[in-house]
Amino acid sequence: MTTTTERAVGQPHRRVEGPDKVTGAARYAAEYQVGDDLAYGWVVQSPVARGTLTAVAVDPLVEADDVLAVLWHGNAPRLGKADDPELAVLQNDRISYRGQAVALVVARTLEAAREAAASLQLAIDAEPHDTVLRADHPDLYTPEKVNPDFPSESSTGDVDAAFAGAAVRVDVTYRTPALHNSPMEPHATTALWAGDDLVLYDSNQHPPGIAATVGALFDLPAARVHVITEHVGGGFGSKGTARPNAVLAAMGAKVTGRPVRLALPRQALFSMVGHRTPTIQQIRLGATADGKLTAVDHQAVGHTSRLFEFAEQTAVSTRHMYEAPAVRTGHRLARLDMPTPRWMRAPGEAPGMLALECAMDELAGSLELDPVELRVRNTGFDSYRKCLGLGADRFGWHDRDPRPRRRREGDWWIGTGVAGATYPAMIQPSSARARRQPDGDVEVSIAAADLGTGARTVLTQIAADALGLPYDRVRVRIGDSTLPQASVAGGSSGTASWGWAVTGACRALRESGGLDEATFDSTALVEKLNQEGKHAFGAHFAEVRVDAVTGEVRVSRLYGMYAAGRILNPRTARSQFIGGMIMGMGMALHEESVLDPAMGTWVTHDFAEYHVPVHADVESIEAEWLDDPDEGLNPMGSKGIGEIGIVGSPAAILNAIHHATGIRVRDLPARLDKLLPSL
Repeated sequence: MTTTTERAVGQPHRRVEGPDKVTGAARYAAEYQVGDDLAYGWVVQSPVARGTLTAVAVDPLVEADDVLAVLWHGNAPRLGKADDPELAVLQNDRISYRGQAVALVVARTLEAAREAAASLQLAIDAEPHDTVLRADHPDLYTPEKVNPDFPSESSTGDVDAAFAGAAVRVDVTYRTPALHNSPMEPHATTALWAGDDLVLYDSNQHPPGIAATVGALFDLPAARVHVITEHVGGGFGSKGTARPNAVLAAMGAKVTGRPVRLALPRQALFSMVGHRTPTIQQIRLGATADGKLTAVDHQAVGHTSRLFEFAEQTAVSTRHMYEAPAVRTGHRLARLDMPTPRWMRAPGEAPGMLALECAMDELAGSLELDPVELRVRNTGFDSYRKCLGLGADRFGWHDRDPRPRRRREGDWWIGTGVAGATYPAMIQPSSARARRQPDGDVEVSIAAADLGTGARTVLTQIAADALGLPYDRVRVRIGDSTLPQASVAGGSSGTASWGWAVTGACRALRESGGLDEATFDSTALVEKLNQEGKHAFGAHFAEVRVDAVTGEVRVSRLYGMYAAGRILNPRTARSQFIGGMIMGMGMALHEESVLDPAMGTWVTHDFAEYHVPVHADVESIEAEWLDDPDEGLNPMGSKGIGEIGIVGSPAAILNAIHHATGIRVRDLPARLDKLLPSL
């Protein structure tokens, strides 16, 4: 085996799967050829937010020859116990939210399934519903834990006394709306049964996890559920766990004896696969006259469903971001007749840091202190301090007039803003296999999922260096639950976790003395690893223009400086950073799931109504990073980068809007109607 000393890690290699994607050879969940008898499923969703489904009737005018099955709780196969009640589809008569799956039509063609589903007659006893989150909701309660496993509350020092005695105080409330992660590839599954074994071509972020979850529902061990996830067209957290589409497709295939393909329409993604909870966040900051924090109090209110508790960790980052002798955080929830919130890119950190970083900007204004300097004085993290300093230099922050509403060019008010960002560096157990091929290449296998982040490419680079082989002599297999078990592609932990397993397997093969195969399981090492206090940091800087006549906001420049361990591939890393920053722009200016309380549903349920940034919205966007490897975290010295880009960019944009106009928007998004009255 020919070895090389040229390192692959750190090089801007192009994506391994790039040619397949641009030529159409890459296959997604709804594109696999599985036989001539393929049938199609269409989900029937509840038209009410709360009630009981008592009967289902098929329209007699529907072509019976085309419809293979109509399933509802009255005739659907019984499933095993579900840890997630939202996966117990068609198992009882209760309706817990509008848009919940209440029936499934399976037909020979997609058109027939959709037509039959639209004409299905549902007998429902509707009940009054409650879908509005309020800070004074009578049923608010404190959950024991917040995602993933943090205590709901924390307290150090006497916050009330410290705040009351502070020379300068800020007491503000920020509100963020519900948001939806609606990836380019919708949630889709092609299911077929091979005897008593189940095969799922499914779009998800964790093939082994889906195999285990769906297997349990059908009383199968995970080994008898084969989940294939070769390519994924985005997920942003919404595909981190099994969703109803996988269960319904498997159920339909079981009943009809045919392969069944089920792709959720865009509108269904706004009810069936999760969302980011709206938040109401009260932030109280107390400081000395020279800008040292003495009190930090962050209380967050969100909602969950009546089916399943999901508590977003909105205030957790506040526990460590800045130093103060008195810090208190807390979370409260209201159970509403709504779908269950789920993971959405940087869950907790994205809305929580927006409130904290905007409040820090308000404190800087009260102190008449530069916002960058205020953050520098109060952080205990050297890498964050470096991001702020170097980022300010490269952005040109020091030429800024600190006073708001001072710079105008024609009809445009112009301002700049800054915000900090952090995300925990997490490692999860994974395993990998390295196997020599007859031609001298090495195949590396791990059941990871590439959401479009470039995981295949970066794992190939990691493997090449560990093997001492040229980059093009390594082939990486992922996206298959039968491969060595991998952790979820989530929490910015994927590459850091899988890379450790891949490194171990490749080193073992290289040192094996000629063996053809080696495996490595990182579980024991990860369990010994002290991950507490390990974080990536960033500083975001934004320049905006606000039209004094129309209230239109344009982001002229968006810049991020990051300290996120060793950057393994500059090309794919930059893509991840700026992707998060653009998503943060959407959070600040565009995205809002608007609720109709009377109907108990989101009225913004497609891309004609739910607005996201487009090419024309992105003018100048740059991401850079420090050389900041952390060798004590994993063999690569890397940290996750998939989510930190969204954490600080919304606050930087809002702070820039205030600097441009003198208007403080505390209720997202910053629509023009919130600016026009004061412009």
